[in-house]
This record gives sequence, structure tokens and C-alpha cells, in this order.
Amino acid sequence: MDVFVPCYVDQFYPETAKNMVMILEKLGCKVHYNTEQTCCGMAAYNSGHWDQAKEVGEKFITEFSKDRPVVGIGGACTGMVRNDFSKLFHNSVVHNQCKNLQKNLLEFTEFVTSKVEIGAIQFRLNTKIAWMDACQAKRECGIFSAPRQLLDQIEGLSWVELGEQEICCGFGGNYSVRNEDESIAFGKRKLALAESLDIDYLVTTDTACQLHLESIIKNSSSKVRVRNIIDLLAESM
Repeated sequence: MDVFVPCYVDQFYPETAKNMVMILEKLGCKVHYNTEQTCCGMAAYNSGHWDQAKEVGEKFITEFSKDRPVVGIGGACTGMVRNDFSKLFHNSVVHNQCKNLQKNLLEFTEFVTSKVEIGAIQFRLNTKIAWMDACQAKRECGIFSAPRQLLDQIEGLSWVELGEQEICCGFGGNYSVRNEDESIAFGKRKLALAESLDIDYLVTTDTACQLHLESIIKNSSSKVRVRNIIDLLAESM
């Protein structure tokens, strides 16, 4: 199966992007990566700069216009394309291309649990983790069972749900800039919950949440280690 990967996080987490490609290839996918790709426009859109968001978003649409699956890392950008692109590009010159992309785009955990045979790979890792839902993955994309299915595939893994799953980690894109104190407080609350558990890692789907929590950890005494589920799967292969 030919798939596109919009690895827009490779500048922050290049190993996660590489691991995603490796896993997809192990599952029999031929991965295509467009080196000219850019952002989906979410930052501009959420700041109210819709004209700039449309300019960047139209480029994103044309870069992934072929009728093949597009596998994204995390729910933030996936949710932006699936939902907010409908507002930006309704009755536009790229209307049909946008609809096609929305149909083809899946977040990584959705894709590997629904479009390929995940049982083709054996996963084993003796470690303890707590699972943290990412708000935008859950609310924008309806992602809930897919990552949990993947965790259950890892033999030897012991995992528990992090408490207060309905409460945000505090990132929220522009929210973390405009409301820094509150954003950090939310993040510290998540880390405190993780510290109360006997775990090795706090694991999530979204690199944005990971980046936010790791920035708090760097400037605090927290000993929590945060990982992306893609990296956890790669290590367990």
C-alpha cells in the first residue's frame, strides 16, 4: 500500500518521524515523503489569521492531492484538516481536493489499527507506563480505542490509565503562550498524577503534548519521562 506521511514534527522529534516510517514499512507500506511540504496552517487559523491559514492550507492540500492514504502523527493537525479545512475551503478552487484529502487522512494509531494487519509484527517490552489521552486526538478525531489496542499488542507491557483524562495537559497551541501560568499549572497537574504511579513512562499520541510536558520537566524537579506511542512501539519491535 502506498501512503503519504506529512512528518511536520521531524524538526522537533526526528526520531519519532523516522520510527513512524519504519513501522509503516514493516507493515508493508511504501512510504512517500514530500520534502517540499509545509504546515497545515493551524497556528495561523487559531490566531484568527484565516487568509494566511488558507494560503498555507491550500499548499498542504495540493501536496497531498493524490488518492492514497495520508498518515499523520497525532490528532492536532489531523483534526485541523478533517474539520477546520471544511470552513476554510468550502466552495473554493480546491474544494474537491480538500474533500479527498479529508477522506484519506488518518492519524497513525487509527491507520495501523484499521488499514493494515498490525498482528504481522510482534511487539514485546517489559516496562510500565501510564496512558494519557491527547485532547485534540480524542475530541477532534474521536481517537480513543486505537492507541489502547496498540498498547494491548505489546507483550510484557503493563499499562494504566492516567487519571483525569478529560482535563487538558495545558498546551492548547496558542493557549500556552497567551495563558502561560495556567498552561504550566495544567501540565504540572498531569505530571503530579504520573509521579503518583509506579511507572517508567507517561505515553501519549501527540508530540505537542509531549513537547509541552517536557518543557515543564526541564524547568522543574519532576522525574517523569514522556514518550510518544510511536517510539514505544518502535522500541518494542
